[in-house]
Amino acid sequence: MNTAPVIGATNLLSGTATEHPRADVLGVKVSAVNISGAVAIAEEWIALGRPGYICLTGVHGVMEAHRDAGFRRILNAAVINAPDGMPLSWVGRWQGHSAMDRVFGPDFMSAMCSVSVAHGYRHFLYGGQTGVAEALKRALVQRFPDLQIVGTYTPPFRALTPREEDELFSAIHRTQPDILWTGLSTPKQEKFMAAYVDRLHVPLLVGVGAAFDYHTGRIKDSPRWIKRAGLQWLHRLAQDPGRLAGRYLRTHPAFLWHIALQFAGLRRRFS
Repeated sequence: MNTAPVIGATNLLSGTATEHPRADVLGVKVSAVNISGAVAIAEEWIALGRPGYICLTGVHGVMEAHRDAGFRRILNAAVINAPDGMPLSWVGRWQGHSAMDRVFGPDFMSAMCSVSVAHGYRHFLYGGQTGVAEALKRALVQRFPDLQIVGTYTPPFRALTPREEDELFSAIHRTQPDILWTGLSTPKQEKFMAAYVDRLHVPLLVGVGAAFDYHTGRIKDSPRWIKRAGLQWLHRLAQDPGRLAGRYLRTHPAFLWHIALQFAGLRRRFS
């Protein structure tokens, strides 16, 4: 089994983003990182100045990719496709990636905001319902007083029109962010990042899903022991059963079945 430690971000300077170790989770290449490793790679990528995107993927994302080969390619092309879920971390550890651990979207956002104060990174917030991005800006600046949040944009719940694209491009060109945080749902946010990464010319796009709602208090966070036990989905379900019950009933049993097939050797690696 592969027991190599997570390769430092400096290795990316002479190669490609895919060089750091990745676990195979139903054909999805999940980065064998923890939160500190993910932050280090993100910092080095920003220093490179090339456009790229980071996905934070849980069971829901893996199962979407299992059904949709195009979406799987999007995840596998990410600079980092971090394990935003304990089950993905457990699979990676079973494959020998002992340092692999969950990279929870709101925690990764906080960690990047913290290092941004020292490095002067500029942030742009894209997503959320009306008013959420502005509320998130206030919450983050209150927590990190010297943080530079240079713009926000609340997109419609549909594809952008050419005029709306021009508005977004103009805002990005004017504000020159280093990181664009994308707070949409999976797989919408990942498809947005893949479609626009080479058009926005931002060094790093990061899809953080519900992090916008966590940091503004619209979703209550769960205790650490619930997260470490892999039960945060139950905590989320209790807060929004109408929207999440169907998703969890479909994805979680299917994930367990297919991962059992993978460990039994009945499916191909990185299919």
